Order: sequence, then structure tokens, then C-alpha cells
Amino acid sequence: MTDALGWRGKFAVIAPSTNTIVEPDFYRMGVPGVTAHFSRIHIRDQNLSSDAAFETLLEQIRAEIGFAIERVLTAEPDYMVMGMSAETFWDGLEGNRRFTENIHELSGLKVATGAEACERALKLYGAKRIGVVTPYQEIGDRNVVRFFNDLGFEVESIEGLRCPTAVAIAHVSEDELRRAILKVNSERVDAIVQCGTNLSMVGLADEAERWLGKPVIAINAATWWLALRENGIADPVQGCGGLLRDH
Repeated sequence: MTDALGWRGKFAVIAPSTNTIVEPDFYRMGVPGVTAHFSRIHIRDQNLSSDAAFETLLEQIRAEIGFAIERVLTAEPDYMVMGMSAETFWDGLEGNRRFTENIHELSGLKVATGAEACERALKLYGAKRIGVVTPYQEIGDRNVVRFFNDLGFEVESIEGLRCPTAVAIAHVSEDELRRAILKVNSERVDAIVQCGTNLSMVGLADEAERWLGKPVIAINAATWWLALRENGIADPVQGCGGLLRDH
């Protein structure tokens, strides 16, 4: 039988327990008949103050993600959305594809990841050279650069904000993000990409596209866009960037 509210689609969303941004972002970008159903990965140690700590966080995600998927599958969703991004960039293009296959095997569902959403968006815009903003430590930035380089994109500049904990990512202010956007922008850059689903940049990215006259891709907007479009849902969404408004 058709779900009373999710009559066009029920999306399972997997997010870290520390993430306070991706869930309200997805609700903000909602369209009639599509519902998002979150399952949380238990993060016991949210320290991100070093490369080693960042790796420990990813180890926690890998250990817990299967349980989060198992729980949300009881809602009988139609599609799987990753509400986290670092793991989707890890080990470059090969790592992303391997991660996506693993989630598909665990869930039996098609999957939208932030990394692939950025890939699709950049190809749609015909971008070649990009600037990137992340909340990550150096190890995270290296994996992001590797992913985009594997696809043939040139990362002209990257600004990693080195957030000390997973929760602290959500504390980054709009002013800090604005400065980061301007720092990675140049005449050579065709588009700007923001990684990290706990950074609040959907609204700012929409504004920044008007200042800069080029695509500014907030990862939460891109991921939601991919999930909608992969399910044949073409509704435009205002105030969240050109991807959701025009494509």
C-alpha cells in the first residue's frame, strides 16, 4: 500500500549521531509526497583534532553503519541517502564506488552519496577546475582531492577548516564560510564545492552563486537533488541553489 505522506517516495537517510545540520537541511528542501527517515550511526568518540582521530571516527562509522541500515529498513524505504560525506570520498573514486556497492548490498536499495552527487553536478555544469571548502583535517582534504582528481577535475584550491570535533562542524558561522568561499575562489575556478554534511551552507551557497556568477555546490543540496532526480522527482526547490531550482 502507498504511504500516506511518502506517496512519491520514502527515503532512508543514514547520518552520524553527532550531525545536527543534514536533517533540518533535508526537511527544508522537502517536496510534497517525499519523506526522509533518519537512522543514526552511534559516534562514541567525536574527536577530530588530528588525522589519527579522523581515522578513528571513520572506523566507528564503518563498525556501526550496518546497524543503522538494519534499523531504518524496518520502515520499508524506497531509496537510501547518505547524510554523511567523508566516508563517501575516502580512497578516491574506487573507494566511493566500493562504499556505494557495500551500502547497496546491505540495504538492497539504490544509494545517493554526497561524493557522487558532487560528481554529477560538476559534470552537469561542465566544470573543470574547482575550489573546495571542507570541515576536515588534512587527511580528509587529501581524500577529497584524490576523488575529484580521479574524475579528471583539477582542485585549484582547498580550504579545510580543521574542526576539532564532529559536533563543532555545525558551529562554523556563515561569516567563516563566506571567507572560506572567497579564499578558494579565483578567475580560474569554474565552480566551488562544499563538503561535510554538518556544515550549514545550503542558504549561503544560494546567495554566493549570485555574488560570484558561478555554481556553488553545497553537499546537502547536491545529495538531496540527486536523490530526487534519481527517483524521477523533478520539482524545483527555491532558495537552495541552482541545482535544485533549475535542474
